[in-house]
Amino acid sequence: MGIVKVLEVIASSENSIEDAIQNAVDEVSKTVHNIDSVYVKDIKAHVKEGKVTSYGCVCKVSFRVEQTKNV
Repeated sequence: MGIVKVLEVIASSENSIEDAIQNAVDEVSKTVHNIDSVYVKDIKAHVKEGKVTSYGCVCKVSFRVEQTKNV
C-alpha cells in the first residue's frame, strides 16, 4: 500500500491562475519528489483601480512517499 502526503501552499502570480498553480508546483518541487496532483482549494484576485493586478490560490499538493524495505 502506498502512502500519499498533502502539503497546503499559497501561491500567486501577476499573470494568471494557471501561472499561480504552476508557481505552487515549482516551489514544492524544490524539496518534494513524486508529485501526483494539485487540488485548488481557493482562488482569489487582487484588484486595484478596477483592474485585476494579481491572482492567488490555495493549493493542496499531493505526493507519494517513497518507502524503504525492511530487510
